[in-house]
Amino acid sequence: MTRKILLVDDEPNIRLVLGAVLEQAGYTVDVAEDGYVALRKVQQSRPDLVITDLRMPNMNGFELLSVLRTRYPELPTIAISGEFLAVDVQEGPLADAFFQKGNYALPDFLERISALLRAPVQRKSHTQAPVWAPTGDAPVMLTCTSCLRSFPIDLCEGGSPTPRRTNCILCGEQLDIQLIAIGVAQSST
Repeated sequence: MTRKILLVDDEPNIRLVLGAVLEQAGYTVDVAEDGYVALRKVQQSRPDLVITDLRMPNMNGFELLSVLRTRYPELPTIAISGEFLAVDVQEGPLADAFFQKGNYALPDFLERISALLRAPVQRKSHTQAPVWAPTGDAPVMLTCTSCLRSFPIDLCEGGSPTPRRTNCILCGEQLDIQLIAIGVAQSST
């Protein structure tokens, strides 16, 4: 049986090239350009694994992964980003694996996919996953993992990143927020 991978990235060239690599490795590949499109595709036809970029318009990869952890805890995920460093993004709570764009070997990437597809993911179902939000000095948009609606939240009131927990202003669902520092990846040339 051919395994289905959903590849989520806002860059068409990444979707094209990485999609071709995955298809050549024997996988069926579906693509989405942001988290909202990805969630619709997951609801229509659940993939065996999701690979997502972290920085995207509309619903970013952090929000997508939070929703997937909450609604589909058994679905294995891989985060990929050129803007975040591996030390900034911990595997496990966010995704089952993390790769920095342009800084990984293709055989390692394909082996990690194979390993995630071989071993069923054991997570508690109905667990509220944290919403991951970048720290900074400007309000950010969060997407509620329950109602999937986005709302602004100011994480830097009074000079320190707050709050770590908030309620969705639209449905009232309590959201735990995991703050991450934005670390700009340095090219390794």
